[in-house]
Amino acid sequence: MAEENDPEVEGQDDEQVDEDALMAEWEAMAGDDGGGSSARVLDQEEIDSLLGLDGDGGDGGDQSGIQAIINSALVSYERLPMLEVVFDRLVRMMSTSLRNFTSDNVEVSLDNITSIRFGDYLNSIPLPAMLTVFKAEEWDNYGLITIDSTLIYSIVDVLLGGRRGTAAMRIEGRPYTTIERNLMERMVHVVLGDISAAFDPLSPVTFSFDRLETNPRFATIARHANAAVVARLRVDMEDRGGRMEVLLPYATLEPVREMLLQMFMGEKFGRDSIWESHLTAELWQTEVSLRAVLDEVDATLGDVLNWKVGDFIPLNATPQSKVSLRCGDVKMFAGPMGRRNEHIAVRIQNKSAREGDVA
Repeated sequence: MAEENDPEVEGQDDEQVDEDALMAEWEAMAGDDGGGSSARVLDQEEIDSLLGLDGDGGDGGDQSGIQAIINSALVSYERLPMLEVVFDRLVRMMSTSLRNFTSDNVEVSLDNITSIRFGDYLNSIPLPAMLTVFKAEEWDNYGLITIDSTLIYSIVDVLLGGRRGTAAMRIEGRPYTTIERNLMERMVHVVLGDISAAFDPLSPVTFSFDRLETNPRFATIARHANAAVVARLRVDMEDRGGRMEVLLPYATLEPVREMLLQMFMGEKFGRDSIWESHLTAELWQTEVSLRAVLDEVDATLGDVLNWKVGDFIPLNATPQSKVSLRCGDVKMFAGPMGRRNEHIAVRIQNKSAREGDVA
């Protein structure tokens, strides 16, 4: 019996040796930093970790993996702290102006301020909606105000005497009427006046109404790949209301970009008041050279070339003529010439009129 079982035992030992060798080879491939590690298959936990999912398939706490890949297409531009202050002023001013406009209790709140590509924003507008194109006169560029249908019907219902306590009726499948468009245009003029007033402390600018569109394709004011700032506002009138979005392309804000980068109003970058005071004090002690010009004579180049030693140049100055004192080429003072203590002197009587000065 022992002799019959010997071949089988030897076969099992050979298989065990082969399995041990295979396992050692896999461990060597897994621990190798070279090309062998690329053939390693990820398990389920590693796949969940890469995709940013936890063990039960829920979302992870931080953005990672596939979420980071998807969000890499989003726009991430520099933050403009002063722009948030401007929109905060806009919210307060709109609450007052819309109360006066609708004679109703209106509350305006700012949801968020985000950066987005202009083409992505146009594709994300829920239709039907009204899009107002306005122009920043001093900045020579355009912006966009989007009013959703809920706010449109709410404003129309309030302005035309709709009853309180009932939501505005939304009618689908028809374009906006002339009455609705005219009422929205009046409200947009009020909002544009508030936006202009909100920017006044930063930079005086006039936002003027350009046109009203209902098709996003006709409201293209920038390239689809250009970045823009979108401020989403919520307008509540008790049981009615809606949303309004103000879009300003970064190209529109470029003239005041340096001001929008400030953390607070009046901040000055790179200015040292101590150095300015020291420079001012030293300038008062600076010595400058002055030239006294008695008179000037115009002559042609040909006459100058014909001058010889002993020629006389006639001057039109008289003893009562004023002498011009100059610092370089700049006229500084004027006064009569005389003699004081064996020196030729000039008495300063008045300042010379400089070029560009208005008499």
